[in-house]
Amino acid sequence: MPERIEWLDDGTAGGSPYSPRFGDRYRSELGGLDQAREVFLKGCGLPAAWARQPQWCILETGFGLGLNFLVTWQAWKADPLRPRLLHFVSTEAFPASAEDVLRSAQTHPELLALAQELQRQLWGLLPGFHRLAFEGGQVLLTLCIGDAKAILREQSFEADSVYLDGFSPQRNPDIWDLHTFKAVARCCRRGTRVATWTVARSVRDALAQCGFVMKKVPGTPPKRDNLQGIFHPAWEPKKKRASPLRRPAARCVVIGAGLAGTAVAASLARRGWQVVVLDAAAAPATGASGLPAGMLAPHVSPDDSLLSRLSRSGIRATLQQADALLQSGSDWCPTGVLEHCVEHARMLPAAWQQNLAEAAGDWTRPATAEQLAQGGLPPETPALWHVQAGWIKPAALVQAWLATPGVEWRGHATVSQLVRQGDSWQVLDAAGQELASAELVVLAAGYASRALSKIEASAELQTSPMLDLQALRGQASWALQEPGIASALPPFPVNGHGSLIPALPLADGLAWITGSSFERDNASTETRPEDEQHNFSKLQTLLPAVARQLAAQFKGGTVKAWAGVRCATPSRLPALGPLEQPDLWVCSGMGSRGLTLAALCAELLAARLHAEPLPLEQRLADALLPQYAALTQALVA
Repeated sequence: MPERIEWLDDGTAGGSPYSPRFGDRYRSELGGLDQAREVFLKGCGLPAAWARQPQWCILETGFGLGLNFLVTWQAWKADPLRPRLLHFVSTEAFPASAEDVLRSAQTHPELLALAQELQRQLWGLLPGFHRLAFEGGQVLLTLCIGDAKAILREQSFEADSVYLDGFSPQRNPDIWDLHTFKAVARCCRRGTRVATWTVARSVRDALAQCGFVMKKVPGTPPKRDNLQGIFHPAWEPKKKRASPLRRPAARCVVIGAGLAGTAVAASLARRGWQVVVLDAAAAPATGASGLPAGMLAPHVSPDDSLLSRLSRSGIRATLQQADALLQSGSDWCPTGVLEHCVEHARMLPAAWQQNLAEAAGDWTRPATAEQLAQGGLPPETPALWHVQAGWIKPAALVQAWLATPGVEWRGHATVSQLVRQGDSWQVLDAAGQELASAELVVLAAGYASRALSKIEASAELQTSPMLDLQALRGQASWALQEPGIASALPPFPVNGHGSLIPALPLADGLAWITGSSFERDNASTETRPEDEQHNFSKLQTLLPAVARQLAAQFKGGTVKAWAGVRCATPSRLPALGPLEQPDLWVCSGMGSRGLTLAALCAELLAARLHAEPLPLEQRLADALLPQYAALTQALVA
């Protein structure tokens, strides 16, 4: 359940929000706008401090109704000297509903348009990290749901500014205690500026113990004083995890023009990199990303496994990209997806049935009798309904990412060798001719990344081991809808034992697509008649009534085939991170979940390169590092 808020009549459009849990107001009785601007924004020297910076990172304790974020976002938009990238990381133990966040902004009409954008993305806020993207990915809100102390242990970034906010220390002492400030200090660099509205002695003493040098300053009415300061400990802080340096943008070569490679190219280009994407094919998205359309649906498990949590973060990232870059109805469609649990009923996590039911229901819920009937399935069929799901044409997303300013695509470029020269890489073809050179190389060529990852030893470098990737061949079957068939097909995609996308708009009309086969250790892209029959057999199990309607097309030879090769790691999680050679990274091994994971993995790669806040918890991010991706699933789970 979202946090309950009582709205007190104070004569404003929205009213004054009050927390029954803490017996306190969400904002000053004179309104929160002045407090947000004077106490936090100006208290941290903003916007002057971030002028002409490539990125700026703000940490906030207590997101509340999002007012500080909205005010900071507004200031960023209005500043001609704003940083290229604004990160805003906020913790919140008791998230308010999207409707309450929007209602709060009604008191401040100048923020209403921004609040409406924020409201659209405030769904499914289960415990953990949620990355929300605005302004074409230049304003990134990482909303961390849970206890601030535990959450901040899952991050390793360095904040430039800190907003210490929350209900009063008397009402909510946990957010103002010594352990919380120690966790905040872990996310600060020497010189990080800090601001808060409270001057309670307990707060000042705890901050001083953690290395913050604070002073009282004139307050914002009705407060007489506020606190401002910097992180400047008298000792050298010890950190469990070394803080990476913020890397300046430079040149990058991405090898592979599928979902993984072009997602990486776009994420780096948004941060100022000049990126060249090389591919052996004549056109982008001709490998596994050439599938006519793929399905986007989360993984569900009773223990809410790493893959389940990763898939939700990935779907949120992909939906943001699709909404911003693609044409709904032709390139993609957020229809929702029915999952027919063919082998056994999938159990939802137990916690979802209780306090988290509403947030979980934004993601996945038991299918209704009506939805089952639309799929031609009996009412007792075990099935789930994935709310935030649908279909996407991978090639459309690839083309959109390649159109990002700063990205250059080059086809007919078969990479055979990588040679380290000083501080950069030479990318060579089979004849030893240079295709490109750059300070950074990212391998994102699917199964071909395996061979490229093995760099032979030189005087300066150790020989790299070959990346452990397994080829996964898949063949899909598709055909244009015959006249009168539309009414026999479900109005949404269905998965569970193979899949069916029933209404895919193509140049020649609406088509359906089903499959695909799944064959390990086969890198062939030749289509085979037996796989077409295999797909039909799976469809008979998944949707028996639909299979009967499409049987004539399978028998009549009008069904077409597409085959491609995906790849997976032993852990069945992507391999994302640096290899053993300097400035050689990999983004691969997404198996059949490229549409789900590519955008997220690209943002994670960019975050690691630039010492930014990670878009997901540290444990999830570390599970994708190449050295861990080589482990078995049992060890990673």
